[in-house]
Amino acid sequence: MNPSDMHIDQIKATIAAKVRHPFLAKYIAEPVIDEDKLAILISLMDHTALPAFKKEKYIVTTMLVQIALDTHDLVTLSDEDDEHETVRTRQLTVLAGDYYSGLYYFVLAQLNDIPMVRVLAGAIKEINELKMDLYYKDVESFHEFFTSLKKIESLLIQRVAQHVQKPAINDMAGEWLFAKRLLEEKASYEEGRFSPVIESLIRQPEFFDASGQLLNSIEQLIHKQITKLEVTASHLPIHFNWLKNYIDTAIYQRFYKTHLAEEG
Repeated sequence: MNPSDMHIDQIKATIAAKVRHPFLAKYIAEPVIDEDKLAILISLMDHTALPAFKKEKYIVTTMLVQIALDTHDLVTLSDEDDEHETVRTRQLTVLAGDYYSGLYYFVLAQLNDIPMVRVLAGAIKEINELKMDLYYKDVESFHEFFTSLKKIESLLIQRVAQHVQKPAINDMAGEWLFAKRLLEEKASYEEGRFSPVIESLIRQPEFFDASGQLLNSIEQLIHKQITKLEVTASHLPIHFNWLKNYIDTAIYQRFYKTHLAEEG
């Protein structure tokens, strides 16, 4: 069965229904469900011997953890002159992240799946420690900074893949999710949107001689990463062909097509 037959939209709708909260919806935007990570998880679970109901629970709970982590990343640092609405939004964003984290515990408790709870809890701990080092400690170089970011972006799915004994997907997942994050960071920088990654880089100007060099450095890294991703994806086991085709399409749509349009 192809992962597409597992109804990606249906699982996405299931996740959306779980995270929807009428009070939070009044004040903060609904969380974004990362379709690329969802596609990786669906493809991953499709090639395990787990029963269908457990596959879906694993996908949903992993995505709930991802949503919780992403939501906490949206919390900006506090300033003394913040307006009341800004403070309330910040507080509710923290609350929402905690709420989404609690949901994954609840779903896995229904399964009585303590090993999976340990896997996800351990991944959360590792990711949060990496984020603390990345955002609040000085790093030695631009390369070291983005090496840590790559770990943060892919660690959750890699731990789940190891747990279900499908580590063959890990290299590709790491390369793809890092490339995707770089593309998102470039867009955030160009559009002037808040990003904890960009904020951290700006606080370390010793990496760059001029303001324009940051964007140029990210663009160069994206080109190298796309090349590396294409090689890694080509080495995926044959049973992951659906995922390989998904990634090939995404690379074309989000990188080559966009790059040609910018040049043209």
